Amino acid sequence: MTDAKTEADAPSRIPWPPLLLIGAVAGSVVLGQVAPLPWPGVNDFAAQLIGRSIGIAGLLLMAWAGWTMYRARTNILPHKGADRLVTHGPFRRFRNPIYLADTMVLLGAAEITQNIWFAIAAAVFVPAVTWLAILPEEAHLRRRFGDEYEAYFERSRRWI
Repeated sequence: MTDAKTEADAPSRIPWPPLLLIGAVAGSVVLGQVAPLPWPGVNDFAAQLIGRSIGIAGLLLMAWAGWTMYRARTNILPHKGADRLVTHGPFRRFRNPIYLADTMVLLGAAEITQNIWFAIAAAVFVPAVTWLAILPEEAHLRRRFGDEYEAYFERSRRWI
């Protein structure tokens, strides 16, 4: 499929996922300064290990998903049309590993900074990215790949 055709059938004109992630981080930092909330969690080694591990796992998942898309020679920009349907690597189980990774990084940042606004931002990020990016991407992939995407959709999960 040509670039012009792929561009015409893009899931969105706006790159929502990076904008939402930047907004979540910026909002969390600002709110942590102007309206700090007490950290509700425990601050022991086990809690720190689990929270930080979630953040690190998110970074690793993000890198793995990006590398998988790069090796598949497909577009990684969320507002551009897909070149290929990627169903291996982290995409074998999760249809949206990068958005899952973004959420995990926000949760890890909450633990590292002890700023609850990052956890709140993660809770807002999930429905926002689902509505603004994932649902349009799924419609785009259905149009672009038809039955191949439907089969993938049936055997994989949107989130976890």
